[in-house]
Order: sequence, then structure tokens, then C-alpha cells
Amino acid sequence: MSIALRPVSAENWYECTQLKVKPEQLAVFPAPVVYWIAESRFVEAFELRAVYSGDILVGFIVFCAKPDEDGNCWIQALMIDDEHQGKGYGKAAMQRLLETMSRLQCRRIMVGHRPDNQIADQLYASLGFQKISEEAIDGEIIRLLGNNI
Repeated sequence: MSIALRPVSAENWYECTQLKVKPEQLAVFPAPVVYWIAESRFVEAFELRAVYSGDILVGFIVFCAKPDEDGNCWIQALMIDDEHQGKGYGKAAMQRLLETMSRLQCRRIMVGHRPDNQIADQLYASLGFQKISEEAIDGEIIRLLGNNI
């Protein structure tokens, strides 16, 4: 599977805003892509990537390329469009993102997901992310990958 992570740009930002999750997933992924694009204008550390399979836009990722004060780099959002879910794009996109993030000055890569998001739970576990706690912190299960990745 050929997955590419391309910067969100003047050429593809609007198409990215058309990505959506399934109606039953709105509780676990409530913020639309347009929100993340807007927030990235004010949170300097946010990096946005459009997920492509060939020339087809299938998803969207938000991550921080600069470590926080503890040396952690965070993945804020991974979303695969409802029409493209269940085809392995999420895992392939995460693998590509982890390759990218391995070149950053991160001590660990961190990600959070809603406790009832079983798909995210299984995906992150399959990639080696360990739960920090079984209890939600600020409404999310926090996971980490590596120590000096």
C-alpha cells in the first residue's frame, strides 16, 4: 500500500475540509478538519498532513514537530474519511508518520484517544504504543511510544 503524507496547502486545504467520519464516530472524533486547520494558524507547533493513497485523499493528520518541555512529540489527530475506513489506511498513515517523527528530537511520541474509541485503541496498541494509565486523563487515554525513539 502506497501512502503519502503531504502538507496541507492552498491546493488541498478545501478538499481536506470535506473529509468526514461516520455519524456514529462523531462522539470519538468531534472536531472537523476545518477546526484543526484553523487552530494550526494559532498553535505554531502544529503540523498538518493530508493522507493520500496515490492521488486520492483518504485522511488527515495533526502532529507536533517540536517536542514539549518533557521532550515528547504529540499526535493530536488521525482521521480517515468514512468512505476509506477499514482498508488499512490508518495503520499505513501512522507508520509513515512514525517514520517522519523518528527524525525529530523526540524522547517519546504521545497520542491520546477517547476511552470508547476501540478502533484507535487497537491501532495504537498494534503499533507499540503503551497506555500510561487505564483511567482517562482529561477525557482521553494517553499512550506513549518509545523512550529515545
